[in-house]
Amino acid sequence: MSALAPWFDVLVIGWTIIAAIAFVALRFLRAAYGRYTAQSRAPLIPAAVGWVAMELVATLLFALFFFTSERVTHTPSLVLFALFELHYIHRSLIYPLRARIRGRKMPISILALGTLFNLVNASLLGTWLFHLGPARDASWLLDPRFVIGALVFFFGMVVNIDSDNRLRALRRDNGADYKIPRGGLFRWVSCPNYLGEIVEWCGFALCTWSMAGLSFAAWTFANLAPRAFSHHRWYRETFEDYPEERKALFPYIV
Repeated sequence: MSALAPWFDVLVIGWTIIAAIAFVALRFLRAAYGRYTAQSRAPLIPAAVGWVAMELVATLLFALFFFTSERVTHTPSLVLFALFELHYIHRSLIYPLRARIRGRKMPISILALGTLFNLVNASLLGTWLFHLGPARDASWLLDPRFVIGALVFFFGMVVNIDSDNRLRALRRDNGADYKIPRGGLFRWVSCPNYLGEIVEWCGFALCTWSMAGLSFAAWTFANLAPRAFSHHRWYRETFEDYPEERKALFPYIV
């Protein structure tokens, strides 16, 4: 790890610049999964298999960086590890089982891109938090940056899970047909599930107070914001009675 130290900031900055490029590209190109899968020409695999495979990469890799470090007994490292794994265990194992995506397909290209996303982000975060970054003591858990970041993280997680549950209930009640989601933050935005996840990782970035954490948040925004805009446009084109007051991602803004 010591040989990587002089280049680490360069890697993080470069990866963040790629996130900005991806954001611009995805404003013009829709990722072909979910309701847009038919647009893909790539081979298809079961969506549940693809989802578990690409999300489990982050779950396991981050754990590898943690358990091979000398900070496994450091309380701040343990707490940050737990926060990350709390999200990714849910995304890699619990969400696919509950999301009612049995029978749906995913392009193998999405699996490859999702795996790359998780591979790089988990590696950068794991390297900084458990090997190269400052070894903070327990007092960090009382620092306002950590406390506020943790509150933001959990707020985002609650919004994300609540919104996913509302979407799942629609699939249960209406089968394969799409309906207008309602309740919760759907009152104000078309994609509160994406908003919740973006908020989560902004909170985590604050908890870590690191460029690696900020880069992860930037990538989350770059990936999910364009998709929220696409969904919002799709809802408006599909449903004549779609609520006019709803924004795509941020209430009252956009």
